Amino acid sequence: MLERYNQLVELLKKAGYEYYTLDNPTMTDREYDGYMDELLKIESLHPEWLREDSPSQHIGGEVISKFEKVRHKVPLMSIADVFNIEELLDWDKKIKKAVGEVEYVCELKIDGLGINLTYEDGKLVMAATRGDGSVGENVSHNVKTIKSIPLKINHTGSLEIRGEIYMPLASFEKLNEEREAKGESLFQNPRNAAAGSLRQLDSKIAAERGLDAFFYHVPSLEKSTHFEALEFLKEKGFTVNPNVARVNNIEEVLEYIEKWTELRASLPYDIDGIVIKVNDMAKQRELGVTTKYPKWVIAYKFPALEVTTKLTDVIFTVGRTGQITPNAVLDPIRIMGSTVKRATLHNMDFIRERNLEIGDIVVVRKAGDVIPEVVRNIIERREETRKIEKITNCPICDTKLITSASEIDLICPNELCPARNIEALIHFVERDAMNILGLGERIIEDFYNMGILSDFASIYHLDERRDELTELEGFGSKSIDNLLKSIEESKTSSLERLIYALGIKGIGKRNAKILAKRYGEIDGLISSSEEELKSINDIGPILACNIVNYFDNRENIELIEHLKELGINMKYLGEVEKVDQRFTNKKFVITGAIEKYTRDELKEIIESFGGKAQDSVSSKTDLVIVGESPGSKYDKALSLGIKIWKEEDLKENSDVFERYQ
Repeated sequence: MLERYNQLVELLKKAGYEYYTLDNPTMTDREYDGYMDELLKIESLHPEWLREDSPSQHIGGEVISKFEKVRHKVPLMSIADVFNIEELLDWDKKIKKAVGEVEYVCELKIDGLGINLTYEDGKLVMAATRGDGSVGENVSHNVKTIKSIPLKINHTGSLEIRGEIYMPLASFEKLNEEREAKGESLFQNPRNAAAGSLRQLDSKIAAERGLDAFFYHVPSLEKSTHFEALEFLKEKGFTVNPNVARVNNIEEVLEYIEKWTELRASLPYDIDGIVIKVNDMAKQRELGVTTKYPKWVIAYKFPALEVTTKLTDVIFTVGRTGQITPNAVLDPIRIMGSTVKRATLHNMDFIRERNLEIGDIVVVRKAGDVIPEVVRNIIERREETRKIEKITNCPICDTKLITSASEIDLICPNELCPARNIEALIHFVERDAMNILGLGERIIEDFYNMGILSDFASIYHLDERRDELTELEGFGSKSIDNLLKSIEESKTSSLERLIYALGIKGIGKRNAKILAKRYGEIDGLISSSEEELKSINDIGPILACNIVNYFDNRENIELIEHLKELGINMKYLGEVEKVDQRFTNKKFVITGAIEKYTRDELKEIIESFGGKAQDSVSSKTDLVIVGESPGSKYDKALSLGIKIWKEEDLKENSDVFERYQ
């Protein structure tokens, strides 16, 4: 029987490889299922025979208590985007200027989630999400359920493989049909469904979701070309997208883009663009990377998709800052894999400028994960319509509205407005903030109206109200356990999540991380001055004022002290920014041609170390970087006695500039 067991393992592995990797099945589904049933029976009789590479291990069943943080050996960098052909042609010119003529490899940009696989002596030992590029989450138990991912490969030593996990459209439709039948909320698009599946603690749930993956990068592989690396992946049993193309020049890249713009809708999975890579690995190394992106790769993003539908009504919502937003109620329409029923109208000026009325046929646009918006109406199709009236009182608390400082937006000034508080709580628990699972929008609204939740700190007192929660309909012991566990785990979140969760006006995820890296802990941010904050890149005077005003509020400080007492982490868990006095708060002007760097690269270096790049020389300029043929800016710098760096000075500061290369 052991011999038969080993035969079945190899037979099913071969069938899986032919089906998923080669897209050339040699076995019917019925045959495969029959062999799998036989395999499972043998494994149940002889669990001691179970092989790590058995196809049965894709079925799932492992349950974990939480997601372990994983620091990537080699950071997963982002890819720079371009949104039109002109920007793509400019990128091609820079490539040619730097390394001469090149071959490119074009790949479809799969709309999924980045994944990093680690194999040790051929065995899959770790699967981690991209996370912030430096630290991801261990989702091995779920990734191992994906049938197209080999659990074991023929390779000695350590090997990292990178790719994209996605949900095929057929799996997405099936999943939503099942959820609708159960009365559960539907996933908006395949990417969100895939993300939700990878974040399941029980791998059986992920196994049932029909996830798949494509792979495209081996960080430490020594090959001459990227195309050879893709062939290596296929040889090892990984699924590489079959529509990859090696092309000779930018003209052929444009042909590839045109082809897949037309064929995009025919694919069995979502794509949101085309990735173009320099094929020659030596030229990739010569081009190098910036502080954010590799220079040898670019992502062309498809233009926003536009569809038409009917604007049936307008409702006004209140955000967590009190801002009133008019929202279009639409006849449901599918856009980029999502069913859209609402779209933002921004403000009353937006409505007036576009002459929108209820009953209009309108054009709606959605690009990637951006909230859908109404672009314009089709005036020639207007029939029976009615005006959209400006409201004067808050739709929730009936407080008289005021206009914002910009005189564009309407604001509810009532800080105790239930809608503002509810929205703030919803924001606090969301995935990119404190990531507390089990507190959806409806639950938060119900808990707030019942007096169970009042502010952020009250979330961390829910364990004291367990008996009260058990009496609520729909709250069983297990769901309460899961909620309280998620609340407890959120206490260890890094500082940037807390800063974002607090809801300081204008501070998004990116700025929250900039602040966390700069100050390292909340007290440093609290004590920072407006002048100091203004000097930080991407913060500026408006956000600096918002931050200072937030921490000048005694109630906000008391809330943070309460959160500290409850054990919420107040420190940044990554590497705190090392302030470089040569750059921090200094104003730079670049003039002339620098041999080794483009002007944009120099600006990026300056800004990454806390400096500011400006266009003109003034008495407030701290330093001018001078290249060949500098012109009048150089003369003005000399006349004002401003410090000057020439090419040799850049070399003297090579600890910064060489690090960039």
